[in-house]
Amino acid sequence: MSAGFDTTRRYVRVTGQRAHGFIEFEFAIGEPDLCVEMILGQAAFAEFCADNAVVMLDPESLDPESAQTSRDDWPWRMSDATAIRFR
Repeated sequence: MSAGFDTTRRYVRVTGQRAHGFIEFEFAIGEPDLCVEMILGQAAFAEFCADNAVVMLDPESLDPESAQTSRDDWPWRMSDATAIRFR
């Protein structure tokens, strides 16, 4: 673990919104690039963000052509799998 890794820092990046107000987002502890994908209703999302005192990150483009540098080798998310047919 690097000396700069701070487990008290919490990050959220909103990646989408579904029907009925469900918010898709990435949640990270200590390092924004190491995250999990989550989905919560609007009220639960607001409570989650308040409880974790998150730092809101700018939404990044979901377009693989303009993906963030850290995603150049893996420019898709698990949520993209719903639109992709795997064989």
